[in-house]
Amino acid sequence: MSGRGRWFVHRPRLLYAERVTVQIVLVHGIRTSATMWRSQLAYLEAHGIPATAVDLPGHGSRMAEDFSLHEALHTIDAAVRSAATRGPVLLVGHSMGGLLSLAYTGGPQRPPVDALIAASCTSLPQGTGLAAYRMIARAVDRLPDRGMWLTKRILAATIPIETRSDFSAGGYALDTQDTALRALSALDLATAVARIDIPLWFVNGQYDQLRLTESLFQRLAPHAELIVVPRTTHLVTAMRPDVFNAVLRLGIATVDAAAASDPPTTRMDAREP
Repeated sequence: MSGRGRWFVHRPRLLYAERVTVQIVLVHGIRTSATMWRSQLAYLEAHGIPATAVDLPGHGSRMAEDFSLHEALHTIDAAVRSAATRGPVLLVGHSMGGLLSLAYTGGPQRPPVDALIAASCTSLPQGTGLAAYRMIARAVDRLPDRGMWLTKRILAATIPIETRSDFSAGGYALDTQDTALRALSALDLATAVARIDIPLWFVNGQYDQLRLTESLFQRLAPHAELIVVPRTTHLVTAMRPDVFNAVLRLGIATVDAAAASDPPTTRMDAREP
């Protein structure tokens, strides 16, 4: 391992004979789709940073598919490994996408992820908290319009007009929601988070309901940085896009600096035989 200790991330067969560009992979939350990242994608494109926003199974362009943890994690893995052939990878996940990204990055086999931003996801999807969330979601889904009137009113009250349509542009995965919530309970997030030894940021809105076990996540990953965005709820990427883009800049700068200092012939997967 290099002199940078745990910040050193090995990558399969990727040599750094010349400067490379950080690659961003974005993973959306439950019910929404890749369109939730439109503000971030526009920002990254304007700064020449390559980015890929995936649609998870049962969401967005894949609405007709069944959701499963296996396929969701495979989707992230395929996007990450493709991006890793072009440069170091900063993985970014929101809500369910953040939980999945934590589970993926902290899996038994280290993937080629150089840093991780996990937004609005410092709550274990288990027990009474998950049961209550599912109960509320099912109650809203039973409303005459499946809760769309309520959803639109909440977005109108909290999200700037410029980003208000981002969460709905790819459609809402209403039929997938309960299946996905139930599936998340199978994740061993405590073990996964404790394994993560790359740069890690937890980003929460001040009034985010998923801050319930924020302190637990900090104990599991003591090297991680916690960023709490004032006057913000769960939808931090759309509610305060400039602030979230600043977090992206921090992640990009961290990965870029680490990649530039790596010996050009030693970046091979640490867990390969």
